[in-house]
Amino acid sequence: MAPKGKAGTKGKKQIFEENRETLRFYLRIILAASALYAVVNLVIFYPAASAWTWVAFVFSCVVYGTSYRSMSSMAKPSFTDDGSLADGGIDLNMEQGMAEHLKDVILLTAIVQVLSCFSLYLWYFWLLAPGRALYLLWVNILGPWFTAESSPAGQEPNEKKQRRQERRQMKRF
Repeated sequence: MAPKGKAGTKGKKQIFEENRETLRFYLRIILAASALYAVVNLVIFYPAASAWTWVAFVFSCVVYGTSYRSMSSMAKPSFTDDGSLADGGIDLNMEQGMAEHLKDVILLTAIVQVLSCFSLYLWYFWLLAPGRALYLLWVNILGPWFTAESSPAGQEPNEKKQRRQERRQMKRF
């Protein structure tokens, strides 16, 4: 059961600690997935490794690097001159934030990278990321913009019609 009342706010120190733990967690995921992929595809099956194997590995490293670096720059704390915490950075565990999308990209890349140890065709699942980006673009920006009703500025509602509708609504109640 959800707690009643206003949700509690996090302090600077709590945000700082949670951000540090979140970054450690995702760094471990990145290192584990990359190590597994490298060992399986680039060491054990080296003779069967094609140029696409290397391209996929470099692509995943670029995705990991940009996503992790973006998250770490968002969570960068600031300290005062005496060494005390002035700001804990942006909360990486905040719902519906940019960090949530970056974490999704890291997880999707790690899952696809590990599964691609079986077949390089599984890299096509990574197309889910731009698909989700296009979906969010449509739902949040383009869709409302295209479907917004445009009312001409010169066409104000007739006062007589408005009063008549108000009377009808009053009769209903």
